[in-house]
Amino acid sequence: MNFEIDLRSDTVTKPCADMRRSMAEVEVGDDVLDHDPTMAELECRVADMLGMPAALWVPSGTMGNIIALMLHLDRGDRFLAPEHAHVLDSELGTAAWLAQGMPEALPHDAGPGRPTPGTIKRATVSAGPYFSLRTTLLCLENSHNFSGGSVIPPQEWTDLVVVAKELGLHVHLDGARLWNACVALSSAATTLTQGADTVQVCLSKGLGAPVGSILAADATRISEARRFRKMLGGGVRQGGVLAAAGLVALRSIDRLADDHENAQRLSDGLRERGWNAHRPDTNIVLVEVADPIRMVKRLSAEGIGATSVVGKVRFVTHRDVDSHSIDNVLDRVYRLSDLADLV
Repeated sequence: MNFEIDLRSDTVTKPCADMRRSMAEVEVGDDVLDHDPTMAELECRVADMLGMPAALWVPSGTMGNIIALMLHLDRGDRFLAPEHAHVLDSELGTAAWLAQGMPEALPHDAGPGRPTPGTIKRATVSAGPYFSLRTTLLCLENSHNFSGGSVIPPQEWTDLVVVAKELGLHVHLDGARLWNACVALSSAATTLTQGADTVQVCLSKGLGAPVGSILAADATRISEARRFRKMLGGGVRQGGVLAAAGLVALRSIDRLADDHENAQRLSDGLRERGWNAHRPDTNIVLVEVADPIRMVKRLSAEGIGATSVVGKVRFVTHRDVDSHSIDNVLDRVYRLSDLADLV
């Protein structure tokens, strides 16, 4: 579907000219047989950025997350994640189907997308007889998509990791939009990954690559992850063509501040027009309306792409939408008097 202004997701961006040029000219090899040299370069680069010993390119963030869960969970193990986390709501049950884990959703009692250490303690089942449910993993998401791109500040992250380790839990960070959190918090990625056993970061969202995520961990886990990737059909041959786009994408992390500014511009403008728009931490604006599904359809009819998530309308800013486009959205909203019935 084509929209004049597409704010459905930051995955809708098109590869820039530099990406296309790099993809055409890059050195490649068979990644399954010999480890494509450009894949290897990208993996080393991201591992270093995240402060992790090793990394593995995967086709999608969903695959990166499920491989991480497969590494951490034995059959029947319970894992914890904030309510509406991507691993709970948007990965089609693969955590239970493939990783064979039992999910437990945690309330956001520390703020949007964030549980408190006390909640983690209460949710973790203590040791008991052999037939007791065993909790082994905490999954956190930074930024938290369905909470409007909310971020976990560094001290809160540290506190959550500390309590998880005290309880004997592994920690997986779904950092699909970790780059956004880094920019919003003016923090290095290593600060926001410290203590995690595995980290997944995406290259095809705000950074604009056409495909690809990276799973980072220690060398032993990444060696096993490579096997799991092959089992899941994620092994690629001349993967350098895709990795080249990822290397170019990494140059645009600082530019994410523009997306955050545009999200704030959109949120402020909607509130001025009577909409109940949340104040964004990053590039995702959630709006509470009477009928989100009808609202999305009405916006679509006006050439504006949006989605409905967790009972709200979601707008996501990205590099292919500038401030003039945001003003255009606000002008159209202002002119459409019939939208008032849906707000």
